[in-house]
Amino acid sequence: MKTYFMLSVSFLLVLTSCERQKEQKATIAEVALTPAPPAEKSDMEAFKTPAVVDDKHVSANTTITDTAKKIIKEGDIRFETGNPKAARQNIVSSLKKLGGYLAEENETNSGETNQKEYNLKIRVPSKNFDAFLSSLTSSADHIDSKNIHIRDVTTQFIDVKAQINNNKQLEQRYLQLAAKATKMTDLLAIEDKLAAIRTEIDSAQGQLNYLSSQVSYSSLDISFYTRQANLVNNGNGFGYKFENSLSTGWDTMQNMFFSIVSLWPLIFVALIIYLLIIRWKKRRRANVLTEA
Repeated sequence: MKTYFMLSVSFLLVLTSCERQKEQKATIAEVALTPAPPAEKSDMEAFKTPAVVDDKHVSANTTITDTAKKIIKEGDIRFETGNPKAARQNIVSSLKKLGGYLAEENETNSGETNQKEYNLKIRVPSKNFDAFLSSLTSSADHIDSKNIHIRDVTTQFIDVKAQINNNKQLEQRYLQLAAKATKMTDLLAIEDKLAAIRTEIDSAQGQLNYLSSQVSYSSLDISFYTRQANLVNNGNGFGYKFENSLSTGWDTMQNMFFSIVSLWPLIFVALIIYLLIIRWKKRRRANVLTEA
């Protein structure tokens, strides 16, 4: 009897423990399945910029920087040619074909070296600089010198553009302040700041325009010369000898004249002595006649 009672009590305890485990599992399941309340966004998160932005909604403050190379090409060349007119015509034709232009031209004749020389300053698009240089050297009989200088101004170009953009943004801020200003003193102070900012913008824009012009068009100083054939090649001819004799005689007369002029102190002293001698002779004659 006692054994039966103990078994019944044990069976009831087992059933009770099973029911408690089921209830605990159900409770845990309910907690796990209950959706968490949505997290509230903080005030700072509301001002955060999303990681991905549509191209149509890009901020106006976004700056796109031009990172292309900015190269300035400059140089000079000097050569000798037998036909300077043909060489000049070739240069002008190449410039027109390649989109360049002649900025300056000078022509000189040297009597000492018997040379006729041309000096040209040209501007040609940078992309056509090498082609123009190749066509130019084809007109030369002998190249005396050729120097090409290449400068990379990419960093300077980017810095100037950034300076302009920053000043323009600062200008907009001051314009907004000017729209909200209520005092005359504040408005005048803002106008002074705006004037200074606009001056900096104009100065930087001028520098940027100059750099852009230098990058777009390359500069080249060209000097070419020819020897006077009628004076150099005909040295054994009668005409050359006659002309050379006249020139030499004229130079000799000039040298003698300037040599005499350079001795003017001695000439002046000699003239005074001569006059004194003449005067002394006259007095002597007068005394002789008086005594007689």
